Amino acid sequence: MFVRRTAAVLAATAVIGAVVAPAASAAGSSPSPSPSAALPSGLFGTADPTYDGVWRQSLALLAQHTVGQSPASSAVGWLTGQQCANGAFAAYRADASAACDAKTQVDTNSTAAAVQALGALGGHDDATGKAVAWLKSVQNKDGGWGYMAGGPSDTNSTSVVIGALKAVGEKPASVTKDGKSPTDALLKLSTACDAEGDGAFAYQPDKKGKLAANADATAAGVTAGMGQGFAAEPGNTFALTGCHIADKPDLADAAANGAEYLVKTMAKTSYLKSALPGAADQPDYGNTADAVVALSAIGATKEAKKPLAWLEKNSADWAAKSGPAAYAQLIFAAHTSGTDPRHFGGEDLVARLAATGPAPVAAGATASPSEKKNDEKKDDGNGLGVWWIVGIGLVAGIGIGFLLSGRNKKQQL
Repeated sequence: MFVRRTAAVLAATAVIGAVVAPAASAAGSSPSPSPSAALPSGLFGTADPTYDGVWRQSLALLAQHTVGQSPASSAVGWLTGQQCANGAFAAYRADASAACDAKTQVDTNSTAAAVQALGALGGHDDATGKAVAWLKSVQNKDGGWGYMAGGPSDTNSTSVVIGALKAVGEKPASVTKDGKSPTDALLKLSTACDAEGDGAFAYQPDKKGKLAANADATAAGVTAGMGQGFAAEPGNTFALTGCHIADKPDLADAAANGAEYLVKTMAKTSYLKSALPGAADQPDYGNTADAVVALSAIGATKEAKKPLAWLEKNSADWAAKSGPAAYAQLIFAAHTSGTDPRHFGGEDLVARLAATGPAPVAAGATASPSEKKNDEKKDDGNGLGVWWIVGIGLVAGIGIGFLLSGRNKKQQL
């Protein structure tokens, strides 16, 4: 799921010819009893939050809520304080008291992630209402969303927004632009049942309009196809029957085909792979966790067992290097598959996540009025700065981590 956001950022750099694949496990944030003194006290993680502050905070809060914890008021307040007056969120605003303006790089992924977290926590209707209104205002004519407002729709961004709509009780199929819904956008990004596409979702069409199978986008598309967000709930029933060709395919058909693709791709290794330029393929822990969520959400629980077992055995070092967002992602995989996140391959993911940020509210305790108060100024923001996008591409190019979780965006597996 982290890659959904990074994939969109990296795709945006293609506009100026700077698409690069960031390192899979470099410079992630490390667990710590408390964030660095140089960072806001309410923020999870100790790594530079410039490109992922709101994203990792949203996932961390949602993960704590998913396991029955009440996140610290300071952590929730930090997130709500990042919102601009028009409802949108940027990846990170170092000075949240300063007015958002045309230089403030708000984006759909940060905004939708925040909605998923705040919607689940409850009590933030004003913030989520404004955020969803902004998301609707920047919906593309094909019914989907790109990372930046007005950017070409992609499976990952559209899927994150679908999760946000679910979080506030809206039906994605009813959210339309020029008669097109997110369902239409995802169907358009689903590949055919042939040797080339194999029923997977593509990230985006290439310059010639061709779709290429993408495992990351497929995991996102399958989960969104079930109408689910990051913390997907099980309950569906799915039986493997091969890639399904329908006269008039619906999103459930596309999601089922995507699940088939994920199972086929992981059949030999039990995990998904990613490749860096000039390097051999390597395990992609984050996308594998996404795949477990996707398969569990659609009901392919039997097929999710092998990649889940692989994660339990192998993901500890990756998560420790990558920080709060990685722990959150593993918690989502455990939750959706019915696994105890407190006993995940010998790791207590819940405790590990808590150690990367403000301690959650103790059971039975309530926050003080001062802790509940969030009086940070909210400002208006919009616009796309080319040099900001260039900066992201350059940072990724020199391997400053996965920017979001130590994972990388893959054009095709």
